[in-house]
Amino acid sequence: MPAITSLGIGSGADINSIVTQLVALESRPLTAMRTQATALQTQVSSYGQLSSLFGALQTAASKLTGTSLWTQSKAASSDETAVSVVGGSTAAAGSYSVSVANLASNHTVVSNTTPPFADANALVGEGTLTLEIGRWETAPPPMDFVPQVGRTPVTVDITSTDTLQSMRDKINATGSGVTASIVTDSSGSRLSLRSVNSGKDNSFRMTVADNDGGLANDGLGLSRFAYDARAGSANMLASVQGENANATINGIAVESATNELSTVVDGLTLRLRKFNFGTADVAVTSDREAVKTAIQGFADAYNALTKSIAEQTKYDATSRVSGPLQGDSAATGLQRQLRELLNTSSGASATFARLSDVGLQMQRDGTLSVNASKLDSATANLTELKKAFANNDTNNAANNGFARRYANLATQVLGTDGSLTTRAQGLRDRIAKNSDDQSKVELRVERYRARLVAQYTAMDAAVSKLNGLSSYVTAQLNALSNNSGNNQ
Repeated sequence: MPAITSLGIGSGADINSIVTQLVALESRPLTAMRTQATALQTQVSSYGQLSSLFGALQTAASKLTGTSLWTQSKAASSDETAVSVVGGSTAAAGSYSVSVANLASNHTVVSNTTPPFADANALVGEGTLTLEIGRWETAPPPMDFVPQVGRTPVTVDITSTDTLQSMRDKINATGSGVTASIVTDSSGSRLSLRSVNSGKDNSFRMTVADNDGGLANDGLGLSRFAYDARAGSANMLASVQGENANATINGIAVESATNELSTVVDGLTLRLRKFNFGTADVAVTSDREAVKTAIQGFADAYNALTKSIAEQTKYDATSRVSGPLQGDSAATGLQRQLRELLNTSSGASATFARLSDVGLQMQRDGTLSVNASKLDSATANLTELKKAFANNDTNNAANNGFARRYANLATQVLGTDGSLTTRAQGLRDRIAKNSDDQSKVELRVERYRARLVAQYTAMDAAVSKLNGLSSYVTAQLNALSNNSGNNQ
C-alpha cells in the first residue's frame, strides 16, 4: 500500500503515520487470511503426497493380485557354455535334457584366385552377377540347388571400372540376403560372401554373365566370382556350408535354421552354443525370488505411506509444533483403516490366515517388518501364498487376500468420491474462497484508506486556513497595538 507523503503540511501533524496505523488495524483480518491460505496450501501438498504414496501401494498390491507373478518361472542350464537359456519367465515348470549334434551355420564362400588380388582397388572385370538364395540338396545325387519359394534372384551390374571394393559395395546395397567383405593378408585381397541368415535354406549361389568373351566358368574376368556347387566351380570355394542346427531335447530330435530354439519349449528359448559336448540339463522352476521381491515391495510401499501419515498428523509436545494434518479426521481415518486391514485375518488361505504367517509383522510404530526366513518358507507353498494375497471373493470380503484388500482400499480412497480426492478438493475450494475473501478485504481496506486520506486532507486544508487566519488576525492586532503606542 503506497505511503502518503503530502498529509500534515497544512496542520504540521504526523497524519501520514496516523493513517498508516489505522489502515494496518483495518488490515489485520487480511494477515490472518494469508496465514490460513498458507496452511491450507500445505495441507493440499500433504494430501498430494499421501495420494502418491497410496498410488504406490496400489501398484505394489496389484502386482501381487495379478496372475503373471504367480505363474512366473525361471530357467537355468547346467552348462551355460553349451546351452544357455533366454527368457523362461512364462515357461511351465519342467526339466529338459539337451544334446547338440551340430550348430546352425551361415553359408560362406571365398574367392580362390591365384594369386589373390593385389588389393581392394584391383579391377574385377565386366558383366552381371546373379545372386539366388536357396538350399543345396546333396542327396540323392547329383547335387542340386533349390531356390527359396517366392524369392526373386538379384542381379548386380559390374562395369569395366569397378574394383573389388566397389563390387563389394554394390552387392551389399542390394539386400539380397548375402553380405560381401574383403579380407586382406600378406598375400593379397580376397572377396568373401556370407549369407545373412544361417541354415540350409539360406544358402546361395552366384552365377556370372561375363562380358570378356570367354567361357562362363573360365576363371577369367568376372567369372572368377561365380559360385555354383553343382557345376563344381573352383573359382569361389565354400569355407562354411549353410547348415541347420540338430539337437535332441528329452530324446526328441529337433532341427532349426538358427541356434536359438524358441518354439520347441513353450515360453522358453534355448540358445545352442556348442556341439558334441554331451548333455546339458535345463530346469524350469517357479520364480520364488520374484514373489519375495514383490512382497517386500508391498511392505516397503505400506511403510512409506504409514510413516508419511504419522509424520503429517503428529504433535511434538516438546517443540509444540503440529504436523500439517494434525487433528485432520480424514488423515487419521486412513491411518485407522490401514491398521485394521493389517490386523484382520483372512479366510482366503487356511495355511496363511494372517500376514504374520508369511513373515510380515506389524511393529510398534505401525510399520511392517519382513522376516526373511519365514517369507522364504512361505514361498515354498506358492498355491496357498497366492490365495493369501490375491484371492478375490465378491460375496464375502473376509475371504479376500491381503493385497486384494489394500488394492481395493487404494481404489476407493483415490476414486472420484474417495476420501483423499474429496478432502483435497475441499481444501482447494477453501483456498479459492480464501482468495476471494482476501480480495474483498483488500478492496474494503483500500476504500477505508481512501476515505481516511480524503477526511484528513480536508481537515489539513481547514487547519491550514485557520492557521492563516490566525496569523492574519495576530498581525492586525500587532499593527493596532503599534499605532496606539505611536499616538500617545
